[in-house]
Amino acid sequence: MPIYEYRCTKCGRIEEVLQKFSDKPLSTCKYCSGKLQKIISHSTFHLKGTGWYVTDYANKSPSHDTSRKVDSEKKKESKESKND
Repeated sequence: MPIYEYRCTKCGRIEEVLQKFSDKPLSTCKYCSGKLQKIISHSTFHLKGTGWYVTDYANKSPSHDTSRKVDSEKKKESKESKND
């Protein structure tokens, strides 16, 4: 079951609640009876180890080689400066 976070719009308290997907969201603060608002927070889900796209299949090098382009531009500049 996921943990949902709610913030009270009246007192500002933040509360974590373990709820099922099918449960209705909480609407009132149990401390001050103010309106609760669901907070979007960071996930704690991490893919560790090998066998995942990020570790094994992702293209880690750039799709095009920029070093060759830079080298050819430098050669052009040096040829032009020699001709002047």
